[in-house]
Amino acid sequence: MTRAIWAALGLLSTGAGIAGIVLPLLPTTPFILLAAFCFARSSPRLEAWILTHRTFGPMIENWRRHGSVDRRAKRMALVLMGIAFLFSLALALPLWLLATQGAVLIAVAAFLLTRPDGPPPAP
Repeated sequence: MTRAIWAALGLLSTGAGIAGIVLPLLPTTPFILLAAFCFARSSPRLEAWILTHRTFGPMIENWRRHGSVDRRAKRMALVLMGIAFLFSLALALPLWLLATQGAVLIAVAAFLLTRPDGPPPAP
């Protein structure tokens, strides 16, 4: 039963990550990393699929081996977070909500910016 729950969470995360490719306010990278985490606990077949995927595989491999996030992914995430916040400002959301969103976005941006850009150079 537990494996089925992990598999379902992995599939939902994969779906959200794929949706994030075309939806500008939905992040792809965290959902794909979460999917890989869930698949590792549920299905060797699904984990192998996502690890060998030509788009998602390198992203997961960089995270697992080096704790790194590609510079392009960082840039895209930061731009989209800024757009999301500007959209919230344009909607004139309540100040408490803007402050909460701003704090979360700043924390996520700080986390992203402190991650290495990619695999360390070979010696």
